[in-house]
Amino acid sequence: MHKTRLEAFSDGVLAIIITIMVLELKVPHGESLDTLKPLLPVFFSYVLSFIYVGIYWNNHHHMLHAMHKVSGGVLWANLHLLFWLSLLPFVTGWMGENHFSALPSAIYGGVLLMAGAAYWILAQTIIATDEKDAPLAKAIGRDLKGKLSIVIYAIAIPLAFHSQWMAQALYVLVALVWLVPDRRIERILN
Repeated sequence: MHKTRLEAFSDGVLAIIITIMVLELKVPHGESLDTLKPLLPVFFSYVLSFIYVGIYWNNHHHMLHAMHKVSGGVLWANLHLLFWLSLLPFVTGWMGENHFSALPSAIYGGVLLMAGAAYWILAQTIIATDEKDAPLAKAIGRDLKGKLSIVIYAIAIPLAFHSQWMAQALYVLVALVWLVPDRRIERILN
């Protein structure tokens, strides 16, 4: 089974996710800067989610480039990841419209947590499908960055009920950690 269909489908879904998120940004009525103020929470939640989708797209691209075989398990693990990422437009809009209040912020973190777990499952499924000494297994290693991200999400979710801004800061922190390019796969492939 070739990986080109998996790549094309995943790229299409991620493009649709970004499109749906941007459509949630409503044009204000009026021409002054004051008309933009109520939209700032929606815009900031969009920016954060856009960065997350970009991070997943970038790392997903590298991961699929490193894999050799596609199995039914890989297809289902990939769909599992895309399911959680497809919820980002909903939770992004809900969190932004409600000015980062506790429950929407916690649910947003829950989606990030599940997407992080789904990405880990996908990586492990690809590694199990490929040979044990395949490039992806070597590149990922113990995956401290991925595991740490999941732990931070798990901390941020209940924290959202006590300090939404601290939870948001943790979500931003994870995004910043992943914005630093992860060259592990590139190094192994080169």
